[in-house]
Amino acid sequence: MTPEFALFARVNGMDHSRLGITTTRKLGNAVTRNRARRLVREAYRTHREQLPKGFDLVFVVRAPLLQRVPAELGPMLVRATAKLPKEGSTA
Repeated sequence: MTPEFALFARVNGMDHSRLGITTTRKLGNAVTRNRARRLVREAYRTHREQLPKGFDLVFVVRAPLLQRVPAELGPMLVRATAKLPKEGSTA
């Protein structure tokens, strides 16, 4: 967990990871929530190779994320997933 987001991860048994993003109305109006989702998607897209494979990753966005740019968020995503194994296993 960071001030910008909470991360939940679960092994998905696939050879790739999937991304889920949740935003609540407390974050702001629809435009603000969509902007937050775009920021996370872009950070995920640009740092996908550095993230572990075989997980379903769900990011719960918090308000401080809106003060960041994708270039700052990418390394945050990598650090948040650092404790996960490099690849998810179903065993």
